[in-house]
Amino acid sequence: MYLFNRNTRSKWSALTSACMALVLSLSLWAPQVQAQTGATAPDSDGSKQPVTLNTESANAFLDKFFASSETKPHYVGASVVVVKDGQVIAEKGYGHADLDKKTPVDPKNTAFRVASVSKTFTAAAVMQLVEQGKVDLKADFQTYVKGLHFENPFDAEVTVEHLLTHTTGFEIRDPQPEDIHTDQGKYITMEEYAEKHMPPVVRKPGSAYMYDNFSFLLLGLIVENVSGEPFETYMQEHIFKPLGMNNSSFMLDEKFQKQLATGYDAAHNPVDMYFIDPNPLPQGGMLSTADDIGKFMIAFLNDGKKDNQQILKPATVKSMEQYRSSIHPLLPDSTYGFEAPFQLPGAGSSSKVITKAGDLSGYSSYLFFIPEQNTGVFLTYNQNGALRNLLYQAFIQNFFPQYAKPVQFKEYTPQSAEELQRLNGFYADLRISALISKLQTGGETSSQLSISDPYLGERKLIQVEDNLFTDELTGQFTAFKTYEDGTTYMREPYLNPFGYAKKGQKAAGFLDVKKSNPYAQAIHSLQSLGYFENEANQSFKPKTTVTRAEFIEDILKLSGLKPSKTPAPADTDWATHASAGYIQLAYEMGMITGADEKQFKPDQAIVRQEAAVMIWRVFQLQYPSELFKDVKLAGHTDAWAVPAVQMMVKLGIYGPEVKMLEDNAADYLSRKPLIRQEHAAIMYALITQPTDRIVAELMAAQQPEQAGSEKNTKEAATPESKAENAPNQATESAPPATTVQ
Repeated sequence: MYLFNRNTRSKWSALTSACMALVLSLSLWAPQVQAQTGATAPDSDGSKQPVTLNTESANAFLDKFFASSETKPHYVGASVVVVKDGQVIAEKGYGHADLDKKTPVDPKNTAFRVASVSKTFTAAAVMQLVEQGKVDLKADFQTYVKGLHFENPFDAEVTVEHLLTHTTGFEIRDPQPEDIHTDQGKYITMEEYAEKHMPPVVRKPGSAYMYDNFSFLLLGLIVENVSGEPFETYMQEHIFKPLGMNNSSFMLDEKFQKQLATGYDAAHNPVDMYFIDPNPLPQGGMLSTADDIGKFMIAFLNDGKKDNQQILKPATVKSMEQYRSSIHPLLPDSTYGFEAPFQLPGAGSSSKVITKAGDLSGYSSYLFFIPEQNTGVFLTYNQNGALRNLLYQAFIQNFFPQYAKPVQFKEYTPQSAEELQRLNGFYADLRISALISKLQTGGETSSQLSISDPYLGERKLIQVEDNLFTDELTGQFTAFKTYEDGTTYMREPYLNPFGYAKKGQKAAGFLDVKKSNPYAQAIHSLQSLGYFENEANQSFKPKTTVTRAEFIEDILKLSGLKPSKTPAPADTDWATHASAGYIQLAYEMGMITGADEKQFKPDQAIVRQEAAVMIWRVFQLQYPSELFKDVKLAGHTDAWAVPAVQMMVKLGIYGPEVKMLEDNAADYLSRKPLIRQEHAAIMYALITQPTDRIVAELMAAQQPEQAGSEKNTKEAATPESKAENAPNQATESAPPATTVQ
């Protein structure tokens, strides 16, 4: 498990944090759920007879789908439109645009934040300019956007086509917490934002697919600069107005604030109205209705024309349907403005389907076309979740099961263990570095390759072709590609289905960490991933104590988070510290609290129980402490740290130093200073332990007990009460001021 985007400071802090997980992103939700809502799974040979798609069958399918017990938990309100052969055959709203007011969703008038579906429209605008000869897809993007300074150590330019296909090689530049706010009057232009946040090129342009928000900001600038019109004006005049999309905009003005469906979190709590810099936001700021998106779908499927309005030439539409890269033919990456559909078990991602997903806090959307069937579907809803995964699979299985037909492979002899060892190692997602997978063969005599991550744990990969494997658990494909320079990338559908993960470098090792060291695996793995310096003939100093500042910075870096850009107050003792940005972020996230918020003592050695509480304060938002209350602790743990230490023990977030005694009690050595090798073990556990699965099993085991206990359903234990009831030797002493309690 990783700490990515957890926040406890305030309701608004929680919102900005949640936005960071979802803003302009693609779904990171688990492998496609077997949809049994409105459709049955195809026969094993793919011979299921499809239902003919028409008005009657489409409406019946949607009504059954949204009424099912499997889908109802996944939405508050939803709006959907289905088009075929130039006509809207179904357009419906389900649930509520506002729960408190019981306002129903109206597909014609209820607007949603469609998030990254915006990219399809930005791409269409760019392609209009390509048609006019004003933009060359093969040209350096700087031909059209002047004055941006960035490093590019490669002998290849970043082209407009690279921007469109998420293959720029840019370092990730997703929106930051300060970009999400409630100030409607705040206005930062696209140009100002690009100048401030311009990323360096860290991979050869065109070499690897990584979902890239920033590239579509640059495309918005190209539209603005080349056309001579403000981006939002261009979109209105050349896309929305010709198609009659009167309820679409890139500006969240008063009109759309009234039309906008309220967003909700997973607990159906409303998300406050928010704004995102810059303004407009070509990569994700579009607001629209299902009815309006239906108009665009009809035009796109009709060679770019609707009601005598030609917004794109037929050849341009065809070019936008064509996939431009893939790690394997069964796993295409992206087109100009679209990406591959969700994998279906055994079938992969059909190159006959083009899709676009989008997420912002409180909103998720999915647009998909099947051009050869002249069919398009758009779904938008005001709650983040896997509803779109369910709808896509159910729709395909019901109406077009040929696209879900399992692939029939030729007879193949899996490669030997020696040959497969080239794939062994840790792989970090290019976009979210905290998403880590471990690949390993079963040993010298086994040709079995396995994959493990903190969510599904370990499972087998069954080789079906060179560089292509079937995940034994999910039935989906994982593929690999190695370039001439030795860099290996993996496309894996579970942690991030829309990007590549890069294999870590070979660890150089440390002079003072032998292979026999019980902490060697953790230290060398983190070194491989770049968290520790990876140069030969260096010392690690495994028994040196870790300071509070070092711990905070390392853990937040592990989570893929950047330091806060809010200056620390001048009267704090970390204001001028080298780790000030990370310490400030930890305060903002609620990892650090205390009576005296001016004194953190950043260079003081951190005690193990302090470190545990800092992590616990983040995890408790997702993992209730009640799940760990039965963990027995030996030794001495202060009462204020007991819930945290219990959690760390139960989730296995520790190293070989923690011993389990005969009575199943664990001595966490809570009062000892944390040393570097133990710190490495904690970091390693955070990226490798299947914490979500452990928690799910605990919750499942406790459900019968909770169902039979009225007390358990009505009482919420406080940290103090949990400490008093925990079976351990808690010592009643005050927590260190300004540290963790």
